[in-house]
Amino acid sequence: MESIQLNITGMKCGGCVSTVEKILNNSDGIENVSVNLLTESAYFEITQKHIEIETVLKNLKENGFPSKIYTNDFSKKINKAELEKKKKWNNQWKKLTFALLLLLFSGLGHLAEGRYINFPILGNIFFHASLATSALLFPGRGIIINGFKSFFKNRPDMDSLVALGVMSAYSTSLLSLIFPATGFPCFFNEPVMLLGFILIGRFLEERARYQTGSSIGELLDLQPEMANIYTEDNQIKLIRVNTLRPNQEIQVLAGDRVPADCVVTQGNSYVDVSHITGESKPIEVKGGDNLSCGSLNLNSTLRLKVQKVGGDSSLAKLVNLIESVNARKPRIQRIADEIAGKFTYFVLFFATLTFFFWWQGARNIWPDLLSHNHNFITQSSHTLHSSLGSNAENFLSLAIQLSIAVLVIACPCALGLATPTVITVASGKAAKKGVLFKGGDKIEMASKINHIIFDKTGTLTKGKPFIVDYKNNDDHSFLLRIAASLEKESRHPIADALMQEAKKQNLSLFPIKKIFTHSGRGISGELESIDGLINIGNIEWLLSKGIIIDSEAKKVIENEETKTYTIVGVSIKDKLLGFIFLGDLLRDDSIKTVQNLRENKFKINILSGDRKQTVLALAKKIGCKESEVKWDLLPDMKLNTIESLKINSKVAMIGDGINDVPALASSDLGIAVGSGTQIAKSNADVVLMGDQLNGLPYAFNLAKKTIRKIKQNLIWAFGYNLLAIPLAAGILFPKYGILLTPSIAALLMAISSITVVINALSLD
Repeated sequence: MESIQLNITGMKCGGCVSTVEKILNNSDGIENVSVNLLTESAYFEITQKHIEIETVLKNLKENGFPSKIYTNDFSKKINKAELEKKKKWNNQWKKLTFALLLLLFSGLGHLAEGRYINFPILGNIFFHASLATSALLFPGRGIIINGFKSFFKNRPDMDSLVALGVMSAYSTSLLSLIFPATGFPCFFNEPVMLLGFILIGRFLEERARYQTGSSIGELLDLQPEMANIYTEDNQIKLIRVNTLRPNQEIQVLAGDRVPADCVVTQGNSYVDVSHITGESKPIEVKGGDNLSCGSLNLNSTLRLKVQKVGGDSSLAKLVNLIESVNARKPRIQRIADEIAGKFTYFVLFFATLTFFFWWQGARNIWPDLLSHNHNFITQSSHTLHSSLGSNAENFLSLAIQLSIAVLVIACPCALGLATPTVITVASGKAAKKGVLFKGGDKIEMASKINHIIFDKTGTLTKGKPFIVDYKNNDDHSFLLRIAASLEKESRHPIADALMQEAKKQNLSLFPIKKIFTHSGRGISGELESIDGLINIGNIEWLLSKGIIIDSEAKKVIENEETKTYTIVGVSIKDKLLGFIFLGDLLRDDSIKTVQNLRENKFKINILSGDRKQTVLALAKKIGCKESEVKWDLLPDMKLNTIESLKINSKVAMIGDGINDVPALASSDLGIAVGSGTQIAKSNADVVLMGDQLNGLPYAFNLAKKTIRKIKQNLIWAFGYNLLAIPLAAGILFPKYGILLTPSIAALLMAISSITVVINALSLD
């Protein structure tokens, strides 16, 4: 199935998210739909080859959500991101300026009418009628048009609630101006102030929302615009980065960033890779070392050969991965979006109920209510700028105010933003530490983990074995030559160690005739010029193949000095040729990481395919008991162990190799180390970008904080609406005389959304 991402405009609240998801889910050939309010994007998979995407885009546009297919061109993304950001901010500033002018004139009108300033025109009712009309025609036009479109298409959203509230206040005031006999109060200031507060709120909300996605912007900034390229006559030429091609050679000066994925061909220097892997200390690089796009060269000129450019670079893939986090919602967000989708219907129903209650019901319950002199918080002595209800002469006027206030104070925006803002902030912060979550649902799962399984080789150790010794009766070089010849097509770390040592000794390798891989055990096959089947692997496997290991050889492998090494046996036919002893260094932070996880109440186990003595020796170093360690495990045995642990625990598996893929896929949360194989990283839910494990405690701690923040936001969003809507409906009016004007309701609504986003930004 092909994955598609759309950029969508016009979404304002959780109701919009629900509507877009329904449109996409109802389109033939589309599955696994996920819509994100914060990033204004939609993700889905196509199940039919000939689906008309243009039809889907047209359908979205007709429903008020103009959309376009997301571009994945990395060079265009950098330039486009900057242009779109400037354009958006210019539009937001224009709206904010207009909103402030509206509020200024409205406030001056109050002062002029109260004779605090001597500008009679500012207190003229017709001036304020013109002001309200201008507010509706210009800054408020888009909100009103979109709101009524959504309303009449039976998918009301935040704009619908605002549009109904604004137009109700404006229409009532217009009727009062044209037909004074109706007895309605005139409050043209209400639609002006209401729109003003909403526009200010949206500006602040947009600004806060932009900050939540700043981590992607910071990564895009790591890509330089220009590069120094070597010409055919070895001269330096300055070119734009988007014209770079693989195999070209470039010069990177001290203080410059690497413009593509490269390999060092000349020079040595220290390089800062903290923005990409989270490793705080600069690394030393020399000829033959690989450098990722965006790395900062610190102190010496380097000559590099370009390997991958643009969208194929590691930086581009990192950006894509962070962006794709929003494609997979945590369960808690799906529930919130579902509620938000139905929320506007509830608000419309409640506003209607409020209107009829105060118009018809209240007069029977409290017949003398409006004749009492209540000390309203909204009370005004100004006749032309009466706040709705403060000088209401009849229950109809009061009913209009309170129903408008209910429409405006309700905030589905807060519900829609409660989860994605926190997920975006969390994924950005994790990426800066070299931890990549492949979806919001993975962050949610990480918060539930209580049992952690480590692979040994390549995870707790550096995964770069080196040959320590040989034990055989023949020439050591021949033993190594046989082993390296058969292992040269394997990607296992042991195979790499054998190949590197053979290369160092300038040994010529035999061509392979046949080869068979026995996962977790060894490798067998035939070589040209060698008569018989060759087996290379662990001792137990060789014994199961009928290889004879005499008592002298057993003494060698059971020797106290060799118990910490990994032992690889080599045989031809049924004869043992000898042993190769390999060592592997513990990662610098393995001990500290395991201790940190234990202190945070995680259960720890080590599962390894290595022999007992080697595994126990490592377990002792990092503080694990023998009961917490298992050895001589095949991939399916690891898988069965994890399945049994999952019955009573939420299990995370940390691995690096092909052998770990089944276990990574089976665990509740699969975590791959950055130095591991590509297939392990592809099948993992979380990737540690660098060569360190210290990102693990941070990742689990951040996940718990993230879910805590999400719950805080949802409690606030639900709690705000549960308290604010009855307050706006006048629940305190009969006893305490407290009312909210629509403009104050609009201000409270804006504050609610902003609070949710600011709370997300406070995640640390």
